[in-house]
Amino acid sequence: QVQLVESGGRLVQAGGSLRLSCAVSGGTFSWYHMGWFRQTPGKEGEFVAAISRNGGSSQYADSVKGRFTISRDNAKNTVSLQMNNLKPEDTAVYSCAAGLSPRWTSNDSYDYWGQGTQVTVSS
Repeated sequence: QVQLVESGGRLVQAGGSLRLSCAVSGGTFSWYHMGWFRQTPGKEGEFVAAISRNGGSSQYADSVKGRFTISRDNAKNTVSLQMNNLKPEDTAVYSCAAGLSPRWTSNDSYDYWGQGTQVTVSS
């Protein structure tokens, strides 16, 4: 069974940076598109970023474009999200996901999910 474990979330001041990581085990990592989603209480999960199997293509939500960068290392079975110029509205639980479908922005397209890591941005 594929397992995903996120790390790197913490409290940070507005304008600061964080790097989230997601370690994947139990499957063939390079088969999967990888995505990051975030969720706040009372709201549906929001697509943040996704990356193709070989890392050659990526997609971002408009709200994070230019500030966040997704990357993956298929040799280490990890996917990362570099977050710069963080804003209070970026506060959320961030989860990584693995899927076979090319519909990256839909959470229904992903087959496996991590438990999430809390990111809190103070103003």
